[in-house]
Amino acid sequence: MSHHQHCSDAIIRGDNVRKTYHMGAEEIHALDDVSFEIQRGEFLSIMGPSGSGKSTLMNLIGALDRPTSGILEINDEPVGGMTSDQLAGLRNRTIGFVFQQFNLLKRTSALENVKLPMLYAREQPADMDATARDALEMVGLGDRTDHHPAQLSGGQQQRVAIARALVNKPKIILADEPTGALDTETSGEIMQLFSDLNKNNVTVIIVTHEQEIAEWTNRVLRLRDGSIVADDRAEGALHVVS
Repeated sequence: MSHHQHCSDAIIRGDNVRKTYHMGAEEIHALDDVSFEIQRGEFLSIMGPSGSGKSTLMNLIGALDRPTSGILEINDEPVGGMTSDQLAGLRNRTIGFVFQQFNLLKRTSALENVKLPMLYAREQPADMDATARDALEMVGLGDRTDHHPAQLSGGQQQRVAIARALVNKPKIILADEPTGALDTETSGEIMQLFSDLNKNNVTVIIVTHEQEIAEWTNRVLRLRDGSIVADDRAEGALHVVS
C-alpha cells in the first residue's frame, strides 16, 4: 500500500460512497453518494438527526462495514473489497473506539480493561501491564489501576474506556456520543481530554447530536437524509485552552 501514501494527507477518504439497505422490497439509501476527506490530525464531529446517515457513516469510517458502492480508503487502504477478517485487522491496527456506555467489563480492574485490545492485536507489547499503565496515566488515572468500574465515577469510567482505545496506539479515535451518559461538567473534562489527545496528533472523530460537544471540535460534518449538507470549519475551536 505504501507506494501512494505520499499522495494524500487524508487519513480517511470517501469518493461517491453509497450505502444501501434492503428492507423487504424497499431500498433504503442510508448514504447517498457522499464524498469527503478527513485529514491526519483533525479534530472533527459528525452531526445529524436520527436517520440522517451519521450512524452508517460512523460504521463505515470505523471499518465496521463496507460501502455498497464508491471508494472508501482508511489510512490509504481501500476497504471496498476487504473480507470481515481484513476489516477487523484494519480496525485493530488503526482505530480506537469509545462508546456512550463505556462498555467496560464489570468485575475487572481498570488495568485489565485497558489490556483487552492488546490481547487481540497481532503484535503484543512485551510488557502489557506497563503499556496499559501508561495509557491510564495519559488519561489521568494512574492511581486507579486496580479499581473496578463500580468503584469509579462515570467520568472516570469513560477515561478508562479512552485509555483502552489508546492502548494499541491508533491513528484514529472514533467516539460515539462519548459524553451522552455524563453531566455537563464531566463532559467538558472528557472533551478537554480528547482535545489534548488530538494535540498529540491523533485524529479524533466525535459522533454527537449535541451542539455544545461539536463546538469543541475544529470541523463539523452535518448529515441529513444520507447526504452531507454542511462542512463547517472553525478558525479555532471555541474552547481553545492556551
